[in-house]
Amino acid sequence: MELKIVTDCSGIDWSIIAESLRKVGMAYHSPEVHKRAFEASYTTVFIYDGSQLTGFGRAISDGEYQGAIYDVAVLPEAQGKGIGKVIIQTILAQLPNCNIILYATPGMEGFYKKFGFGVMTTGMAVFTNPEAMRKFTV
Repeated sequence: MELKIVTDCSGIDWSIIAESLRKVGMAYHSPEVHKRAFEASYTTVFIYDGSQLTGFGRAISDGEYQGAIYDVAVLPEAQGKGIGKVIIQTILAQLPNCNIILYATPGMEGFYKKFGFGVMTTGMAVFTNPEAMRKFTV
């Protein structure tokens, strides 16, 4: 396995991003929406094994003290190989001295705890599709 880390959005096939998010059970939109979201982000990470995109993620931030990580996904056939770790480490390196929040797929809390993340009791959210997100709210 020869991993290549890419941190810019040029040359990305956005239909693969949308399909990958769907495949791993995360929220997904049209390729054009993902393109705009990633391009507007503070930092992006795309991991390739050779020429094959295997994982990606992004963060938004003010660049000073607040940040949020979104859309971290590793394709099922590439999971368990350290790709998620590389994605998170690469993003965190771009957000020094920032408080960082993230959405995590249920069951992945242990993975993120390895990087110092903890479950919050003070988080709240407003969703564009509350019915779809009801299962994630208390």
